[in-house]
Amino acid sequence: MLRSAVVVGAACYERAVPGQPDPVLDLLWLTLPESRPGRELDWLASMPGARVRAVGERPTGDDVAFVARRYRRLTRRFVEAGALAWFRDLGSVAQPGEVGWVASLELCALVTGQAAPLARRLGARQAVLTWGNDPRNPLYRLPPYRQALGRARGADLVVCLIEAARDHCLDLGFAPEQLAVVLPPLDVERFRPPEVPVAEPVAGFVSPLAPNKGIDRVLDAWPLVRRRVPEARLLVAGRGPLEGLVRERAAEDPSIELVGSLTGDEVARLLGRLAVFVTAPRPTAVWNEQFGLAYVEAMATGVPVVTTVCGTNHEAVLPPSIRVPDEVGALADGLVHFLDDPALRRRLAPQLRAAVVERFERRQQLAALRAAFDAVS
Repeated sequence: MLRSAVVVGAACYERAVPGQPDPVLDLLWLTLPESRPGRELDWLASMPGARVRAVGERPTGDDVAFVARRYRRLTRRFVEAGALAWFRDLGSVAQPGEVGWVASLELCALVTGQAAPLARRLGARQAVLTWGNDPRNPLYRLPPYRQALGRARGADLVVCLIEAARDHCLDLGFAPEQLAVVLPPLDVERFRPPEVPVAEPVAGFVSPLAPNKGIDRVLDAWPLVRRRVPEARLLVAGRGPLEGLVRERAAEDPSIELVGSLTGDEVARLLGRLAVFVTAPRPTAVWNEQFGLAYVEAMATGVPVVTTVCGTNHEAVLPPSIRVPDEVGALADGLVHFLDDPALRRRLAPQLRAAVVERFERRQQLAALRAAFDAVS
């Protein structure tokens, strides 16, 4: 297959010369519990020439072949990469030679610990996708996660979905040649500015209604915003443990509306109604914000973002969006800055979209993702 070098972002990969068909890339994906659709599995399946099947307890909703396998799960207290869950039986999910890759999400996930021996048995390469940005995460010191991390060190490819993840992996002892930075793909046609710019001062929070995402801080800042922009409205989308607090504040203040959990298309439509997007994340003992897909979705729609400084969310919150200290007054000031100036919002909307399209446009990033695999092959 003819090859030429191509530079995407900060990384250099190899890819097929234009006009030459991509060979089929067969990949087996080990799904984490409660995985959301339209994310890592969808990106892998949407790569040029990819043929993906996913192993999991129930389908994610992504358009891939699915192999049903049950988890052994000790508790539901921990989720995502920290889930204390692994597959009961991977013995018959594929036969040797059927797939070229076995892939999973996050270095310390217990299913990643299962991916390494499975890849060896199938004669396949191993890939791990990661958003990780904190090598001091206490999970890395706990035995089951530490073992999974140890097995991930032998991966043929680690796809770093944010630039900070590469530094994170190097700090953990991974070799530079194992790593490829491929920023997440974004459908900039799905998320695009409305034909008529939003003139009304409408803020939107679209995120889990949990303390680490800061809906409580946003609600505390809202009275300060309303004193300065009396006609301002706040739309809150999501579910979570603080839903009761949102309902309570909405009952007291008619400018606040809880719209519930939304599909991806519904999120896109909601963003088109907003003047500003807001969250207020703050770190926990085992988490800080890595990126924030909702931020780039908002900016692709021409909506400025106001959020708090947390983790590495600067990689998603690109100027002229702003990050502020985790203080009610600073958050209110940031919101008023945009809500009270529709002319400023109209002027900034093209800049916001251009910044996102340049770094995250879907076809560009899917090609870069495929190129990262091909560079190993």
